[in-house]
Amino acid sequence: MAAGGRLLLAAVALALAAAAAAQGQQEADALRAFRAALRGPGGGPPGELGQWETRRDAPCVGGAPRWDRVKKCAGDRVVNLQLENLRLQGAAPDLGLLAPLAGLRSLSLANNSLAGALPDLSALPALRNLYLSWNRLSGDIPDGAFAALRELQKLDLSNNAFTGPIPSSIAASTKLKDVNLSNNNFSGPVPEGLQQQLGADKLHLQGNNLLCGPTVGTPCPSSSSTSGSMKVLMTIAIVVVAVGAVLAVAGIFAAVQARRNEPRYAGRTETLGGSPDAAKVKVLSAPAVKIEQSGVDLHGGAVTPAAAGKRGGGGRRDDHGKLVFVQEGRARFDLEDLLRASAEVLGSGNFGASYKATLLDGPSLVVKRFKEMNGVGREDFAEHMRRLGRLAHPNLLPVIAYLYKKEEKLLVTDFMVNGSLAHVLHGGARSSLPPLDWPKRLKIIKGVARGLAHLYEELPMLMVPHRHLKSSNVLLDAAFEPALGDYGLAPVVAPQHAAQVMVAYKSPECAAPGGRPGRKSDVWSLGILILEVLTGKFPANYLRQGRAGSNLAGWVHSVVREEWTGEVFDQDMRGTRGGEGEMFKLLKVGLGCCEPDVSRRWGIDEALARIEELREREAAGGDSSTASSFVSDGETTPAARHGEPQSHSG
Repeated sequence: MAAGGRLLLAAVALALAAAAAAQGQQEADALRAFRAALRGPGGGPPGELGQWETRRDAPCVGGAPRWDRVKKCAGDRVVNLQLENLRLQGAAPDLGLLAPLAGLRSLSLANNSLAGALPDLSALPALRNLYLSWNRLSGDIPDGAFAALRELQKLDLSNNAFTGPIPSSIAASTKLKDVNLSNNNFSGPVPEGLQQQLGADKLHLQGNNLLCGPTVGTPCPSSSSTSGSMKVLMTIAIVVVAVGAVLAVAGIFAAVQARRNEPRYAGRTETLGGSPDAAKVKVLSAPAVKIEQSGVDLHGGAVTPAAAGKRGGGGRRDDHGKLVFVQEGRARFDLEDLLRASAEVLGSGNFGASYKATLLDGPSLVVKRFKEMNGVGREDFAEHMRRLGRLAHPNLLPVIAYLYKKEEKLLVTDFMVNGSLAHVLHGGARSSLPPLDWPKRLKIIKGVARGLAHLYEELPMLMVPHRHLKSSNVLLDAAFEPALGDYGLAPVVAPQHAAQVMVAYKSPECAAPGGRPGRKSDVWSLGILILEVLTGKFPANYLRQGRAGSNLAGWVHSVVREEWTGEVFDQDMRGTRGGEGEMFKLLKVGLGCCEPDVSRRWGIDEALARIEELREREAAGGDSSTASSFVSDGETTPAARHGEPQSHSG
């Protein structure tokens, strides 16, 4: 090649490199400007994106992402930007700041706390995927809001508070594949364009009770009846507001009276389990009491006969609000029926006190008082309770009814005669039940796994559908069939309180500053529960609020690695003859679920499949597992790979 040709090629290469550098610098500047517009918990830009300010290279180099949260590149252009789980607050940012990212095709701001109106989307006409779910966005969306997004394929606005008609401009794109608008407050007819483009399995509208049309199975009213219906709704709204004001005043008065009558109980420390190193838990609760013909004050403690007489003689039924039933086919009762019932104070947990109420000529129920839900509006709370009430599974404790008051909420569930799994395992002298044998323990674990898997199937909008899976929230019926309680409450619990007390927040992925539960955090809790059931040891790290601490999985691994087989399983467990191999298989499932590395941790489907394979006895001719084969079967246990401490922390 002539010298002139080489010079020309060199000049072209230099020009292309300069153009790429300019493009990279332009996109870097755009991302920095966008970060500056975001607001984290402290009011300033989120610390998780601090790297954007310090990096000197481009977000994309040679088609590879270099910056945090940049998930995909095409050449030197950003294609996929994921800003999920950053605890963003305030109004949604100006998306026009991202206009220089000409290659941007996918943007996610899901699972934050962004509020206010839907941001202007017109500056990103090439966007194909937009995820804004699980925020606090609200208000009507202009009908033409999506007109510029002609390439839109996937849209997720679920679990916000949008109102008004669904924008018809969503259907402006002929390439739609999936649209999720569930759990908002959209109203009116579903746009015909959406119904024509997407089938029922690709257009998600549940939780919008005011929609109508063939897609949702509710006929739309004629225009002549609409104005009349609106007048009726306005009248109902005025009446509801007036009644609500009266109830609020009455509720404050009742709370003051209850506070005066509330008994004072000193804290007492109880030992869970009989071994010297068993965990000690401080319980702030009253001893169980039987209150005949005086009921129970659901705002505090026991009601004296004199106080009950005063309320019963001249009080109004609305003073304590109204029970709302979310279970179909259940016998109805009201709050006065609960107040007249004989009652026992069951105890006080992380969310509040629980009471057993036995209705006259009726069943025994549990009334649980919640005080850390103050940020949840009445409509949002009601919709979530209806969602939980629709769940039906033999291993889920059904929510029967609820009572909503601004300062506290009450949930009503069935009473389980054998109490909690924690009480049976660790109750010691306080438990009148015999120690659980191996068949019962296996049955309990299978039921827990089935119930948890059902939550994953039925509550796909919840990233972590349970979040509070532990032995005290596993209730046992007369046949020792388990039922999960306190599930799905994260959306209606104050976030700060949830982070302090919910078990999922103790998983390893939450140990780092700013860590948050993910899809496999419930699986980690399942693994800890499995190890607790097999070893009989209480997982002490559940008591350490806000951090993971040393866990039961580390102790189990240290024992198995040293082949101390007699130290692993609960010495009180009976009926183990012939089932040792199956027990070690379940132990391996527990450690697979407790893998500290989330990417290596088993999913719920794999965990359930492995658990379902287990039997009470080994199959004839089967290989009898030992501690040695358990550790040296070709795969190092999770705890071994990550150097878990060898402390007896159970």
